[in-house]
Amino acid sequence: MIPYGKQYINDEDIQAVIQVLRSDWLTTGPKVKEFEEAFACQVEARHAVAVSNGTAALHAAVYALDIGPGDEVIVPAITFAATANAVVFQGAIPVFADVDPGTLLIDPASVESRLTPNTKAIIAVDYAGQPCDYDILMNITKRYNLYLIDDACHALGGSYRGSPVGSLADLNTFSLHPVKPITTGEGGLITTDNEALATRMRLFRNHGITTDHQQRDAVGSWVYEMIDLGYNYRLTDFQCALGLSQLKKLSEWVIRRQEIAARYDAAFANTASVQPLTVRPYVDHAYHLYVVRLKGIDRKTVYCGMRANGVGVNVHYIPVYLHPYYQKRFGTSYGLCPAAELAYEEIISLPVFPGMDDGMVDSVITVLQKVIND
Repeated sequence: MIPYGKQYINDEDIQAVIQVLRSDWLTTGPKVKEFEEAFACQVEARHAVAVSNGTAALHAAVYALDIGPGDEVIVPAITFAATANAVVFQGAIPVFADVDPGTLLIDPASVESRLTPNTKAIIAVDYAGQPCDYDILMNITKRYNLYLIDDACHALGGSYRGSPVGSLADLNTFSLHPVKPITTGEGGLITTDNEALATRMRLFRNHGITTDHQQRDAVGSWVYEMIDLGYNYRLTDFQCALGLSQLKKLSEWVIRRQEIAARYDAAFANTASVQPLTVRPYVDHAYHLYVVRLKGIDRKTVYCGMRANGVGVNVHYIPVYLHPYYQKRFGTSYGLCPAAELAYEEIISLPVFPGMDDGMVDSVITVLQKVIND
């Protein structure tokens, strides 16, 4: 089975982890800061805060902005549930905006139509690895005095008008899950240019306590203070060592993802029933996912046929507001975001990951062409 995504781990990565496993610090040690600084440099941000996973990154970002009960946060309909869940964790209300039919990125016009006096922030999702239109979104946030969070979990290594993803919003969140551009097993980061927000998120990831064990050890003190209710969202040193090793390979891996996407683009250029998503000319797409829309053919038939022939296609995503929890809790239902609902019925994700060779890519193409023509 060719999976839709897969980590790539080599001996350099393994040795980096082993070195830390043999050291004195397995968590709250020096590798955490080293990884944060290297990551911030990579995305041209002033600060990076490492946490235990991408969901924790989103939660920390929403917390840092002091979003709470009564507040509303606009999120796109097409995303993983964690984007909206992070808003609910803080007692706030997720408000779902529709997506642009061509890119499946959040539609700025839909965003504006959903603004109310209770709106406090917008979370833009760089779906599949393509950055949203941040000029337009930042213009909206400035006019209405809102915060902008970039859920960039798909887009590490991408850029928007020459600026790297991770430097585009007030807060930018990343996932380091195995199928993402780089991995630490599980892990996440938030980047920002705002020192106060970075400090607040570091507090949040450590139970709301002002110092961690390494900081107390350095000054020979056992005293600590919990000044807010936080979580244990820390990332370990050996995970950060893996992240540092993986980060060195990010650029070449993104290039490989783009090569695979170009091969798919060429193969389906004249296939009316398989339509790749639109890519805007002023972005550098990171291709965490390669998503196509199936026209005039049944998606379930294609999905089952591909998997029966050894190609692990997937579907990203069910519109969040159609999940039973959201329908029950917030009263959402079909008809809320028509473009997202239509897209959901047609989309399928083809395999794309750095370890794919051209033969594997060609196999995916051949199987899809066979399934749609049978």
